[in-house]
Amino acid sequence: MKVLLISANTEMMNMPTIPVGLGCIAEALSLEGHRVRLLDLLVEKDPLGAVTSALAEAPPGLIGISLRNIDDQNMQAPRFLLEGAKAVVSCCRQNAKAPIVLGGAGYSIFPTACLDYLDADFGIQGEGEAAMCAVADAIQAGETPTAIPGVFFPRGRKGAMRPERIRNLGRFPLPAPDWFPVSRYRAAEMWLPFQTRRGCPLKCSYCSTPAIEGTRIRRRSVDAAVDSLRRWADAGFRQVFFVDNTFNLPPSFARRLCARLAEERLDLSWRAIVYPGGLDKDLVRDMARSGCREVSLGFESGDPQMLAAMNKRFGPEDIQAAVRLFAKQGIRQMGFLLLGGPGETRASVERSLAFVDALQMDAVKLTVGIRIYPETRVAEIAREKKMIDAEDDLLFPKFYLEPGLEDWLPHVAAAWAEQRPNWFY
Repeated sequence: MKVLLISANTEMMNMPTIPVGLGCIAEALSLEGHRVRLLDLLVEKDPLGAVTSALAEAPPGLIGISLRNIDDQNMQAPRFLLEGAKAVVSCCRQNAKAPIVLGGAGYSIFPTACLDYLDADFGIQGEGEAAMCAVADAIQAGETPTAIPGVFFPRGRKGAMRPERIRNLGRFPLPAPDWFPVSRYRAAEMWLPFQTRRGCPLKCSYCSTPAIEGTRIRRRSVDAAVDSLRRWADAGFRQVFFVDNTFNLPPSFARRLCARLAEERLDLSWRAIVYPGGLDKDLVRDMARSGCREVSLGFESGDPQMLAAMNKRFGPEDIQAAVRLFAKQGIRQMGFLLLGGPGETRASVERSLAFVDALQMDAVKLTVGIRIYPETRVAEIAREKKMIDAEDDLLFPKFYLEPGLEDWLPHVAAAWAEQRPNWFY
């Protein structure tokens, strides 16, 4: 069966990204014998025109649309980003008869609400390789895919089921560069997002990762990861962003990966997301030797009580140690502060700001207000305090800002950032 996969993201905010996750779906479907085309609207000058042309050139039997961002998570001037995806769904409705299935990280956080808002036929929460293959097989056989784990239908219809996490990630190969318009990515100097692990057990109070990937870490083999990176390097990519939620967990896997990268000499410069707790100096050294040039440290606060409230399993001393280790190896550090969460006070804000200022990091991203996601501790507290309605599905962005800080905190944050050229607010 012909399947058209569309990455609906057209946003360039933060870091424009290549839809490698959708490439995983394309690879899985292709291995099952389906004829697949992948369309990335981020690099199309006329996104809807590109969709219309693709539908006319090879009318599909199934259309998959991936949603990355629901909004920009900016409390001060929030932007709801699903209108573009709604136009894509409408375009598909007008130009094709094929059923439309939604997926992707953004969709997985709001599986039912997204379906209703976008008027799609069904969606897949979480990892999509196995589920999408099963959906395609069912559609090809003229059946309704009601009994497939992770498949959701609009409200009032059967089929909503929890996703089944893929235990053996090696069951499905990483996608080849051939699926993508590589020359356009290179022209835009885009970084390659690359994931070697899925899932995060840390359960930070505000985090949506459990809804997307689950809480159990599952790993690809180091060999498979390095082989895939070699293909991308051969295609001309030299900048990689390891988007694993915590690159340094588990440490043994991270060390093996760094050792292989150093051995293979792929001439890659890479960055990663690092958890500050219990960081090993030998691992940091190995990261530098294998091409790491920058890390993101999502510590979110410098106040011990706020770190505990966020369920962080480290303290300010761990953050200080991590920054020193990376600085010693010449690796740039970008820190993140997320201010205004449950229990925040003026004193805790001032402690966090002074603490991070003293770290002298290369860059700091400062955010005021926490985007409230379903099934998080922050959502529970917001409901307990009547800040959101019990029935609010939270698709349209709502933010937690500790009562009493509304008129003070945004101005303080703006003033601190204005006085520090490497701070962003």
